[in-house]
Amino acid sequence: MHALENVEKKKIVLKAFINNNGKRVIQIIDNGQGIIKEVGDKVFIPFFTTKSTGSGIGLSLSKQIMRVHNGNIKVNSIPFVETCFTLTF
Repeated sequence: MHALENVEKKKIVLKAFINNNGKRVIQIIDNGQGIIKEVGDKVFIPFFTTKSTGSGIGLSLSKQIMRVHNGNIKVNSIPFVETCFTLTF
């Protein structure tokens, strides 16, 4: 929801499917401010944040939880066009 604060036509899409490798996939897609390319590789690093009130724990914890369950999480972002978090189990 924070990513959509300055967006006029807010959109969030959830997708769930089984990929070609038989893995379960959940995608969360929005059209918010996104993640700039220079920051994209850092968003899963503990305590890294671009928010003034953020702690940088959320995405790093999410990645650890996914790993413990033999899954993966990744992000692709084109700011103000589409940001997609993909969880693969």
